[in-house]
Amino acid sequence: MKTKFFQTVKETFYSSLPLVAIIVICLLITPLPSGSDYVKIIAGYGCVVLGQAMFLVGLETSILPIGRMVGGSFAKYNKLFFVLSFGFVFGLLATVAEPALSVLAKQIGGIMPLVNSTLFIWITGTGIGIGVAIALVRIVKNINIKLVFAILYLSVFLLVIFSPKEFIALAFDGSGATTGDVSVPFILALGLGISATFSKSKTNDDSLGIIGISSVGPIVAVLIYGIIAKASNGGTLPPEHAYNMISEKGLGDIVLGNLADVALAVLPIIFISIPFLLAFLKLPKRTFLTLMFGVIPVYVGLLIFLSGIDFGFGFVGQYIGQMFVSPSRPENFKWLLLLVGFILGAAITVSEPAVTVLGDQIEELTNGHIKKLTIRLTLAIGIGFASLLSILKILTEVNILWFLVPLYAISLVMMIFTPKLFVELAFDSGGVTGGALTSAFLTPLTLSIAQAVAEARGGVLSILTNGFGIISFISVTPLIAIQALGIIYNIRLKLAAKTAKETVEDLERFVAEAQAAYRKQNSKESEGLGHA
Repeated sequence: MKTKFFQTVKETFYSSLPLVAIIVICLLITPLPSGSDYVKIIAGYGCVVLGQAMFLVGLETSILPIGRMVGGSFAKYNKLFFVLSFGFVFGLLATVAEPALSVLAKQIGGIMPLVNSTLFIWITGTGIGIGVAIALVRIVKNINIKLVFAILYLSVFLLVIFSPKEFIALAFDGSGATTGDVSVPFILALGLGISATFSKSKTNDDSLGIIGISSVGPIVAVLIYGIIAKASNGGTLPPEHAYNMISEKGLGDIVLGNLADVALAVLPIIFISIPFLLAFLKLPKRTFLTLMFGVIPVYVGLLIFLSGIDFGFGFVGQYIGQMFVSPSRPENFKWLLLLVGFILGAAITVSEPAVTVLGDQIEELTNGHIKKLTIRLTLAIGIGFASLLSILKILTEVNILWFLVPLYAISLVMMIFTPKLFVELAFDSGGVTGGALTSAFLTPLTLSIAQAVAEARGGVLSILTNGFGIISFISVTPLIAIQALGIIYNIRLKLAAKTAKETVEDLERFVAEAQAAYRKQNSKESEGLGHA
């Protein structure tokens, strides 16, 4: 365990170096006013790295094995209602434990008093649970996944018409933050278990796309929550608070303040797992205790991670955003944020372990025709543009739907020309690219830019409307990027098949000509012998 922990710390540190390099460059351009602020950032960064490493090690020894056991056990229970019920419950509880969702909920609750952070987490988790159930029904009924995605996203954009504009970006951001290190393994395990038990084709390919379908659930849930919240408040929303990620508390006080919130995130999935592991799976006591002790580093790691964000790491994102849009800077200086956003988005993507896993998966599925480095670079460029577009939206004060509707429309149209496998991978990849690191750094960056723009306009702009959306963009660009690779792969496959067919035809023609020449030669020799 100790060796694994230090190895994970090392990997986490190295994967964060591209992001650190960009932060250092930004701070050289806009230095901090106080030396104590640098100490705060370094301490916050150290907590983020240490907490994330401890959290990941705990996942591998507790949460992930439980997820695999739950998913694999479905082969024993051939009842659809039972499967869907557990799919909903475990999808909900795994999502509640997502660190990225906790970070996002705190940021939302700090701006909009009407939105309770804990309630927001459970609403988005409920959306995931319903989405998991829908995805499992699709596998069982063998429904065309392209049709499912088209219906779901058309329904989403119809619902957008009736939802308050302040909740539109929140809905898409909430969806992107719900699928991460905890929920994805659980959901994939459930999908694999269902595919093995109920699917007609009995292939693992059927489980692909379950993340993409599940992530639509939180969008619908938050949009409905916005409609209800506005109606219950007399048709209006209360005024927003100014955004601020700078905490005046000490690190110890922040840790104590987060104890209960982290417990609410982690413990429910454990409590629901205990009777399942003991009653249904009948695990040996030693194995059960090992799983339960593995929960301790999950809890402690998540506590340290979130406290590090509160104490200092989110502060640097907010500071960079404020300094680039400061009135003391030249008017055109703020446009440098587009370049900064692009580089930050690409750097975070390259640092994201889940993107590496996705690249390995696609390289294997395409038999090496598409390299994992190609996947990582494609997603890095795509998410760099996602960050750029998000900042451009804020600086120009354009409604997010003018960006999201065309992007989703393009991705839905591309499904017509994309092989089914790549459609599934594309919509799944949208979930792996928006993680805790994005919520911890890029969201404070964009919110601080939005607040600076609002202050320049006399505070008439909504930070909720103009500031959120970065995770929305990061969730949609992979849909286009991976499907584009799928189309290219399909074209190359057809060209290879055509070339192979032409080669075979040339070979057959050569053999036929050789045989004809051979017969002709034999005929002449026979005639010669006859004359003789």
